[in-house]
Amino acid sequence: MSGLSAFLAQNALKTEIEKHVISDRFVDDKGNPIPWEIRALTEAENKALRNACTKKIKDKGIVTTNTDYDEYLAKLIVESVVFPNLKDKELQESYGVVGAENLVRTMLTSGEYAKLLEVVQEVNGFDVGMEELVEEAKN
Repeated sequence: MSGLSAFLAQNALKTEIEKHVISDRFVDDKGNPIPWEIRALTEAENKALRNACTKKIKDKGIVTTNTDYDEYLAKLIVESVVFPNLKDKELQESYGVVGAENLVRTMLTSGEYAKLLEVVQEVNGFDVGMEELVEEAKN
């Protein structure tokens, strides 16, 4: 297949869900760490996340934008994680939180959260450091 037809939606290869062990603290009945399932987002999904975390600020007639990058990265994680379902009410209640972003921040240690964020970035094709991701989110 060549030419334009290779780019048609029905001919595009589907992205795979990747499995990664994020923490050794979540184990199956045999004591083996349970892998998390991570998917890549489309740019349309990514843009919606950035927009949800961006506020317009008016000051003396000048409008600027301010993006909450911590919130953006938390939303990026939540939307990329397929399993465990971070939006599950029972899972949230077990940690005493409401909301998937609050759940992932509460259930993971800071090192585990950083590892998950790194994996999410890799799965989504961000082959750049955190500073460059933040710069991309600004634009």
